[in-house]
Parts: sequence; C-alpha cells; structure tokens
Amino acid sequence: MTTADNEAVQSGDKDRKFISALARGLDVLVCFMSSDRVLGNQEIAKRTGLPKSTVSRVTYTLTELGYLRYFMDQNKYCLGKTFIGLGYSMLAQMHIRRIARPLMQSLAEYTQASVNLGIRDRQNMVYIDTYRNSSTFTVQLDVGSQIPIATTSMGRAYLCALPEMERIKLMGQIRKSDEHSWPNIKLGIEQAMVDFKKKGFCYSLGEWREEVNAISVPLVASDNSEIMVFSCSGASFQLTSEMFEKDIGPRLQNLVGNVKTALSHLKV
Repeated sequence: MTTADNEAVQSGDKDRKFISALARGLDVLVCFMSSDRVLGNQEIAKRTGLPKSTVSRVTYTLTELGYLRYFMDQNKYCLGKTFIGLGYSMLAQMHIRRIARPLMQSLAEYTQASVNLGIRDRQNMVYIDTYRNSSTFTVQLDVGSQIPIATTSMGRAYLCALPEMERIKLMGQIRKSDEHSWPNIKLGIEQAMVDFKKKGFCYSLGEWREEVNAISVPLVASDNSEIMVFSCSGASFQLTSEMFEKDIGPRLQNLVGNVKTALSHLKV
C-alpha cells in the first residue's frame, strides 16, 4: 500500500489538505534504492503498488521537473540532479554527521568493521553516514542504503527507543507486510527489547544476512522529536556476540553518549 493509499484509509478522505498526487510522486522517488542504477515503469509500479498508467504519468512529470532522468534506449529512469541535490542539502544540514564523523571513524578503525548511522524510512532504516576500515569484510553498504527494521539490529534499536504506542503501531505494519515470517520476527524483536533493557544495545546475529553480525544503540533527540541509530556491523566470523557485549557494545554506547552531549551544547 502506497503513502497515498495509507493516508486515504487513515483519514477516510476527510483531510482535504492531503494531496494524493504529490504523495504518489514521492512514492515513486523513494522507491529508488542505492543499489538501483535505473528502473522502468513496470518495476516502479511493482514497488509502489501504483497502477502502471499512473506511474507513467508520474515519471513523465518528474522527468520534466528534473527529479528523474530518462534513458530512451532502455526506456528506464534514474534519479535526477534536482532530487539528488535535495538529498545532499538535507545531509549537509545534519549537524550530527559532522559531530559523529571522527568518533565513527575511530571505532571503525578499532573494530575493523563498519560503523553506521541511520534514520527510519517507513519499514526500513536508511544509512545517512557510514565508515569502514579498508580491511572490512562484510556487506558494503553506502549512504542511502536501506535495511529492514524487522530483522536488523539498527531497526530493533529504533523499535526499542520508540514510545510504546508508536512501537505497537509499527510492529502491526511490519506484521501485515510479512505474515508468514512474523512469528520469528516477533521473537527477534522481543529478545531485542530484553537485551536493550538489560544491556542498552540490540543485536542481530545472522538474522538479516547469515554472514553479518551487528550491534546497535539508539540516540533519542533531547526534545524526543527524532530517533537516530548507530550500529557496528561486520562479518559473523569477525564479530562475535561476546565481543559485542564485552567490548564493542560499551564503546558504541560511549560514542552515542558523546554525540548526544555535543548536540546538547550545539547552538542552532
């Protein structure tokens, strides 16, 4: 179900301020992932749930405005300079990236793994920064990459930091999107909540990808307006649960604490 459909169901079309056409356009833009070079209308329609005829009109409009770029020889699209420029402008304004950068680099060098910073996008977490040592042996994810909330340590840490009612609502959405896997997903989330309450961090030990282990700690804005999550991830043979608990976890918590303190002293 698309953003427009979700809003229509939730509001019963009572909110006349909501512009469905705009929502559909945004649905098309955000369906592009960092691993995609180009997408055709059929692929976009499948990802967004929109009719292909609607997608054709939306992609034409977005191309005319510069948000998409059209490749005639392939009959496919990629993100245009206008949209990419907006993304970089947003990232440039995020003070947390500037503050966290040296701390993330230091931890990446120490662990020989990836250290990442992510925010939520629907049922995914999106990397807004990542650092890895040159010898890191793991999935190579860059800024803009999306990972699922349901089975990753980053997503679970986000869930643990959410107020209870918001967490219940999001878990309900995750369940509807994958009823078959829900029993195992639920067990993983419940265990993450136990770990977070007891230790202050969450794990994912081969549950998203068999070859990857990860640990995460959330950072909640002082005004509770936003939740960001820091993670450390690497090959499962490289990073063990014991290393996470006794060494990397406390270091990651210290990183988050230092970033939060620096943000509290920042003059906007």
